[in-house]
Amino acid sequence: MDIVEELLKGNRLALSRAITAIENEYDEAMDIMKKLYPHTGHAFVLGITGPPGAGKSTLTDKLARAYRAQGKTVGIIAIDPTSPFTGGAILGDRIRMNGLTMDEGVFIRSMGTRGSLGGLSHKTADAVKAMDAFGKDIIFVETVGVGQSEVDIVKAADTTMVVLIPGMGDDIQAIKAGILEIGDVFTINKADHDGADKLVREMNMMLDLDGLMTDWRPPIQKVIASQNEGITETIENIEKHFKYISENGILAKRRTERSKNEMLDVLHSNIGSYITNKLVETGKMDEYVEQIKARETDPYTVVSNVMKDMLK
Repeated sequence: MDIVEELLKGNRLALSRAITAIENEYDEAMDIMKKLYPHTGHAFVLGITGPPGAGKSTLTDKLARAYRAQGKTVGIIAIDPTSPFTGGAILGDRIRMNGLTMDEGVFIRSMGTRGSLGGLSHKTADAVKAMDAFGKDIIFVETVGVGQSEVDIVKAADTTMVVLIPGMGDDIQAIKAGILEIGDVFTINKADHDGADKLVREMNMMLDLDGLMTDWRPPIQKVIASQNEGITETIENIEKHFKYISENGILAKRRTERSKNEMLDVLHSNIGSYITNKLVETGKMDEYVEQIKARETDPYTVVSNVMKDMLK
């Protein structure tokens, strides 16, 4: 099977194999991405993040169904914690979206973080591009959670939606995690629980005090995803934000920054591979360590020489 040719024809198996090659860094992954790249840049990417237990998967499921009702095709990348044994995703968000699996207009893929502190797999951007080239109109990227360093979603998404729930100290968490800075749209899920209105007030107060406010004030929408309440309003907020960033040149800037970050990520990955192949596996790293330990050389000279060799 010619994976790229079949993927561009709409073959779901080819898309699945392409993402597998990307995630596992198979030899053909780079060639696949080179061929797919000219066919990307059309999909709208929505990032969904928030604390564990906020109901992100249920909300994603309902949003995907609503977009499908509009006739739009949907791709979903659910980032899960990584198994320390297999390297695979261990939560399997697809289980919580079983109702979508039979819909040919929806493609769901779980990916492990594989040690990425930002809450996203390093290969997420390439998986997004594969779905984009496949022809998906909207691609959801649901993160593993949110914390001090788990804010990389802003690098991958056009619009970032932060999902919070009452009763979990989300006001403090919002400040700690920098959620005010990354959220374009806020959603308070499980709004039938005690404390929902209080959380909305606190979020509004923090937005009023936020010195980074622009012409766009992130809306805060209460939803009960399990009962499909507030979904229509949430989509309206998402579309209003996309319209805003499109008309003000912000979308173009974000995608330019994304291209820059993706190039740097590929560069860092290649440098890491070079170090592994040329230094670690050949035993040169151990030789350098012994020389440094004996004060026959120093780390700065070694690194300088390694860089020179890389640039030859």
